[in-house]
Amino acid sequence: MANKLTFDFEKPIFDLEQKIAEMRELGQQIDISKEISDLEGKIEDLKKDIYKNLNRWQKVQIARHPDRPFSLDYIKNCFQDFVEIFGDRKFKDDPAIIGGFATINNQSVMVVGHQKGRDTKSNVYRNFGMPNPEGYRKAARLFKLAEKFKKPIITFLDTPGAFPGLEAEERGQAEAIASNLLLMNQLRVPIIVVVIGEGASGGAIGIGVGDRILMLENAWYSVISPESCSSILWRSWDYKEKAAEALKLTADDLKSLNVIDEIIPEPLGGAHYNHEQMFDTLKNSLIKELERFKKYNPDDLIKKRHNKFFEMGVWSE
Repeated sequence: MANKLTFDFEKPIFDLEQKIAEMRELGQQIDISKEISDLEGKIEDLKKDIYKNLNRWQKVQIARHPDRPFSLDYIKNCFQDFVEIFGDRKFKDDPAIIGGFATINNQSVMVVGHQKGRDTKSNVYRNFGMPNPEGYRKAARLFKLAEKFKKPIITFLDTPGAFPGLEAEERGQAEAIASNLLLMNQLRVPIIVVVIGEGASGGAIGIGVGDRILMLENAWYSVISPESCSSILWRSWDYKEKAAEALKLTADDLKSLNVIDEIIPEPLGGAHYNHEQMFDTLKNSLIKELERFKKYNPDDLIKKRHNKFFEMGVWSE
């Protein structure tokens, strides 16, 4: 698909693509098909070299690409019969978190995720994917419904963080997230978590406690964003690249630390380059993960879930 945004590290690819476009115009007058074919092969090799050697900050940039699929995109293309449920039954609905019942591979599940907007209007409506307390309370309501009807839960993480506004704090942002952590640790149904883009701080973990944690290849997941880390440690955003390296926030980093269980590969260049391929890959991964829980004992499930998170951050020398 066409991409409006090109990153600095993609400029060599963009320059060659522009050259090919110019050659194609010239090719209407003379035959230069071999030269074009050679350049296309060079672009493919260049893409592989660039995208397979991205540093941590470059992966953060890809995770934020505006053309990247969001939660609703995955829901519409990987699931069927989605019925969205609104409101927390306490204050109001929060469009930054969406969820409802759906089916995948003829299995009924509850799916919940952060949702960003595509343009200014939709981003304002979705609050740029930053939930308020009512968003987490809506998620909690949906989690309880899933448990009541014995349906597995799938969550999609993609947020720059929980909304830090005064009104969110007045309505109990910290309490809402903490209550979700407790609730998700106690749910008697399987929970599969997928980090599809940005996984920032408590805003992500508020719907991120699960039995299986999956992460897209170019997503990031951390206690703090590189920019915020840089501003705290160096009093400036200028060190965000250095902060990203120190935070070890990529899928490869977190897999080596046992924070996540599986890395889901993306199309070359990122999920935004080929939505259909990304949908197929994620759907197959989810079907495989759900198979793990065809026969499960709720007590064993909770015990394993507790141990999974208790063991994170434990080191021996």
